[in-house]
Amino acid sequence: ADFRRCIFAAAPEPGASGAYPGAAGGKGDSLMNILVLSCGPGGGHNAAAHAVEAEARQRGHNVTMMNPIDLCGEKAAQLVDNAYISIAQRSPRSFGFVYALGNAYRRLPWRSPVYFANGKGAEALEGYLQEHPADAVITTHVYPGEMLTYLKNHGAAVPKTIFVATDYTCIPFTEECRLDAYVIPAPALTAEFVSWGIPEEKIYPFGIPVGRVFREAVSKAEAKRQLALAEGKRYVLVSGGSIGAGSLEKTMELLTELTRNTDFHVIAICGSNASVRRQLEKRFGAEATLLGNTDKMALYLRACDLYLTKPGGLSTTEAAVAEVPLGLLPPIPGCESRNLQFFTQTGMAVPVTLNREALEHLLKLPEDTALLQHMYQAQRSLIAKDAAEKICILAESLVE
Repeated sequence: ADFRRCIFAAAPEPGASGAYPGAAGGKGDSLMNILVLSCGPGGGHNAAAHAVEAEARQRGHNVTMMNPIDLCGEKAAQLVDNAYISIAQRSPRSFGFVYALGNAYRRLPWRSPVYFANGKGAEALEGYLQEHPADAVITTHVYPGEMLTYLKNHGAAVPKTIFVATDYTCIPFTEECRLDAYVIPAPALTAEFVSWGIPEEKIYPFGIPVGRVFREAVSKAEAKRQLALAEGKRYVLVSGGSIGAGSLEKTMELLTELTRNTDFHVIAICGSNASVRRQLEKRFGAEATLLGNTDKMALYLRACDLYLTKPGGLSTTEAAVAEVPLGLLPPIPGCESRNLQFFTQTGMAVPVTLNREALEHLLKLPEDTALLQHMYQAQRSLIAKDAAEKICILAESLVE
C-alpha cells in the first residue's frame, strides 16, 4: 500500500537543467537497461512508446525501443502493419467487425489465435533478450505482451514487465497477457479491466504517456509564429490520425464550405495516407492547408482554435494534455468508439456529426467561454500529464 501511494504521488517537475532529482542514477544509484516494445499498427502505440523511451532516458537509463515483430523478418512486420492500415483506411466497418469478433472470442475458455500467432515470434524475442539483457520490458501494444506471456508460460526467464494501455477500454486479449503491471488510462476504467481478469493489485491508472512537448506552456501567438501562420486568422485543425483514416474528405467538404469568406482557415493532417492527401489537395488545396506526417503536432494544437480528430487514444490524450477545444469525428468502430464515449460523456470533448448544421454550430465553440472552461477543467482533472514519469518510477520500483 505504501508503495502504491508513492507511485500515485505526482512525479517531481524537472529542474532548471531538465533532469529529475536523482535522474543520473535512475533507481537508487544504478542504471537500468529498459526495453520498450511497440508495433506499427496504429501510430498511437509508437507515440506512447517514444514518450516512455524519452522519459526513461531523461532519468538516466539505457533504453532500447523496437518492434519485436522485426526480429521475425522485415516482411513479417510489413505484413502486420499493412494489413491493419489497409483495413482501417479503406474499410472501417470491416475493422469494426474484426474487433467485435475479437471481443466475442475472448469470452471463450481457451487461448486465442492471436496468442499462438505471437507465440511464433516469441523465440526470436527470447534470443534477443539473452543477447541484450534487460531489467524491465515496457510494452504499449498487446502483441509484444502476448510474446512475453508465451515465454513465461514456457518457462523462459523474463525481466519485469509492464503493459501500457493506449485506449480508454480493455481491448481484446489484454487479459491473455500475464505481466507484472498494467498501466491504464484512468481510475474509472479499473472495474472494466478487473472484469476481464486483470488482477486489481497489478493495475496502475497513471494515464496514457505523451511527450513533454504537449504540456509545454507555448502561447497561441508564439505557436503561430513558429509555424508561420497568420496572426489574424483563426484555425480549425483536422486530423485523421497517424494513418489518415476516418471521414477526412466529408469533413473537409463541409468545413471548406462553411469557412469560406470567414476568418477561419482549415489545416488538415493526413498522416501517412498519401493517397488521401493527394485527393484532398485536388479538391481543397486552394482553400485549405494539407499536411502529411508532422513532428510539430504540439505547436499546431497550441495554434488552433478548434481541433477535430478521429478518437484515437493518443490523439485525444495529446489534445487533452494541451487543453484545446476538442471535437471528435465519427470513430473507426471498435476501441475508438469507447474512446469517443469516454471523452464525450465526461465533457472533455464534443461529438461531431457530419452535416452542415452541426458543423456550423461547432464553429461557434471557440466563442463559448463557459463550455470551453468546463471542457478544460474536465481535461485537467481526468487526464494525467505525467504518465510517462510514473511509468518509469513504477519500472524502477518493480526492479528494485
